[in-house]
Amino acid sequence: MTTAYWCMLIAAFLPLAFTGVAKFSGPGFNNNRPRDFQAGLTGFRQRAHWAHLNSFEAFPPFAAAVVMAHQLGLAQGTLDQLAIGFIVARLAYFAFYLADMATLRSLAWLAATACWVAMFFLLA
Repeated sequence: MTTAYWCMLIAAFLPLAFTGVAKFSGPGFNNNRPRDFQAGLTGFRQRAHWAHLNSFEAFPPFAAAVVMAHQLGLAQGTLDQLAIGFIVARLAYFAFYLADMATLRSLAWLAATACWVAMFFLLA
């Protein structure tokens, strides 16, 4: 399995890690009514939940770009570097979200998005 595919697998699990921070970094998690629990989150736990939700939006275009890049023959080294860049940027996005650093969070989001957009443009 290529590094890019490993990054795709990691990206698929990032939402679970992010929601874990929201749910288990403090008291009160209620597995019987998790939606009610999430609606009442505040502070960094609420931001972790929001990062969890955003991860579901970020994953599909990244995964599509990785699969297409493999199928259409983008240079493996380039693809791997962009995939690693995506993961690093998404982890930075999460850290900046938790720290309530909106501008840096947005820049990290932009960097992650630029990675999968670059995959598509390099295929053109």
